[in-house]
Amino acid sequence: MRLKKGGFEAYLVGGCVRDLLLGREPKDFDVATNASPEQVKQIFRNCRIIGRRFRLAHVFFGKEIIEVATFRGSEAENSEQQMVHEDGRLLRDNVFGTLEQDVWRRDFTVNALYYNIRDFSVVDYTGGMQDHSASTLRLIGDPAVRYREDPVRMLRAIRFAAKLSFTLHPDTEKPIHELNSLLKGIPSARLYDEVLKLFLAGYGVQTFELLRHYGLFGILFPATEHCLQTLDHDFPRLFLIRALENSDKRFADGKTLTPYFLLAAILWEPLQQTAQKHIAHGENETMAYQNAANEILSRQIKIIAMPRHITQAMRDVWFMQSKFSRTIGLRPYRLLEQPKFRAAFDFLQLRAEVGGADPALIQWWTEFQEADEAQRKKMTAPAKGGKSDKPRRKSNRYRSRSKSDSPK
Repeated sequence: MRLKKGGFEAYLVGGCVRDLLLGREPKDFDVATNASPEQVKQIFRNCRIIGRRFRLAHVFFGKEIIEVATFRGSEAENSEQQMVHEDGRLLRDNVFGTLEQDVWRRDFTVNALYYNIRDFSVVDYTGGMQDHSASTLRLIGDPAVRYREDPVRMLRAIRFAAKLSFTLHPDTEKPIHELNSLLKGIPSARLYDEVLKLFLAGYGVQTFELLRHYGLFGILFPATEHCLQTLDHDFPRLFLIRALENSDKRFADGKTLTPYFLLAAILWEPLQQTAQKHIAHGENETMAYQNAANEILSRQIKIIAMPRHITQAMRDVWFMQSKFSRTIGLRPYRLLEQPKFRAAFDFLQLRAEVGGADPALIQWWTEFQEADEAQRKKMTAPAKGGKSDKPRRKSNRYRSRSKSDSPK
C-alpha cells in the first residue's frame, strides 16, 4: 500500500474487518491512518477530500471508493476545531490524533477492530473481539453521551443489530427509549439517507420490528405509527411486513430496489385514513386522495426529505390503485401503458395477499397482460346493455367550426 511505503501507518478498520470475521464479503473497505487528508491527497492523485464535521479522503479506483480517515484525537473538548450543539451533538470534530485515541472515538466495539497490514494481526483495544464472539453490539464509552453527540447512532445500533443478528448490550439499549426524541433535531436529508440504509439492505422486517420496539419508528413515520397503534385490525402491520418481506427477497435475489415503492407502502394506511376524512366531508374520491397525499407527504418530508421524483412516483402508485377496478373499454389499455404500471400492480398484489384488495382483480389483470389482442377485446367488452368507455360522438353544438367560421 502506498501509505505504508510513504512511511505512514495504515489499518483496515470498521465494518470490513467485522464482516470478514463473520465470513461475509464486505460491502466496502475503510482505512485509518496517521496521514492527514492533505497528505493522503499528495500520495493519491485520484483522491478527493470530503466532509465538514470530520474531513475524510476518498480514493477512487474506477467505480470503487476507499474511504481513508485520519486518526481522531481524544482531547477534542479543548480544541477550537470542535463545535458542539447545546444538546450535545457534535457539529464539527476535525481533531486528529493517534491510533490509541482513535479507537475510543469509534461507535461500537465490533467496529473498532483494526487489521494491521504489516503483520496481518487484529488490533483490539475495546474488547471488540469478545463482543464479536458473543454477538453483542456495545457502544464505546457512556452510551447516553455518545447518543447525544450523534443521535443517528441509535439508528445505526438498530441497523447493525438487524444486519448482524446481534443483541444490543443492556447499557447500549437502555438510553434509546429516553433519548429517541433527539432524532427530531437531525436534518431531514440525513434521515432520508439513513432510512434507505435501514430498509433497503435486505433485513427490513427485523429492522422494522426493532425500530418499533425502541420507539424509533414513530419518530421517523409518526402518522404510520399512529395508525398501527390505534386501528383495531391488523391489516396495516401485515401489509407493511409483506412489503418489507418482498423488498428483502428482491435484495437477496440481487434485484433492484426502488425506495418509492416501500415508502408508498409505509404511508399507505395514513393516506387511506386521511382520504376517508375528506370523503366524509363531501369531496369526491379523486380529489380526496389527491388532497390526502398532499397532506401526508408535506408533513413527512419535514421529517425525512424525500426527493420530488420519489414522492411523485409514490403518488403514481397510490392513484393507480383505484383504476385497477375499471376493466371495461379502453381504460385497461391506458393503464397498462403507464410507466409505473408494474410497480402499481405489484402494490395491488401485496394488498390482495393480506386482504386489502380483491384477489379476483389480480387474476383478471394477470390474464389481461398475458392475453393476445382478440382475448383482450373480449375481456374488456361491456356486458350486453352495459356502459362502454368508448368516446361518445360530439353533438352539433360541440363540433369544430367550419373554415368560414374560423378566425382569420
